[in-house]
Amino acid sequence: MPSKPRDWPFDSPPNVTCLTVRSIVEGVKPVLMASRDATDGGWQFLTGDAFDAADEMLVSLASIVDRDPTLLQLADVQPGWMAWREHRQAPWNRQAEAQQTEE
Repeated sequence: MPSKPRDWPFDSPPNVTCLTVRSIVEGVKPVLMASRDATDGGWQFLTGDAFDAADEMLVSLASIVDRDPTLLQLADVQPGWMAWREHRQAPWNRQAEAQQTEE
């Protein structure tokens, strides 16, 4: 695994693959929701809107941060957590993703 630059704040390397959607990559919509998978720590950066599988894209963490440097604020999000905001300039909210339990 390549080493992380000294000023890289994420615990994932810059070249780790992340899931996003075409409208974010093309700059049409902002990232309004981010989550990390509880099992593998994988990142997802989404608009909060429903999307088709055909719109899914895989990009590096560094490339999505380059598109939106405000994502640097999410470096402390741990696996199993999510973050969301109302619009691109809004502050990020964070919470643990709900665990499904049987009753």
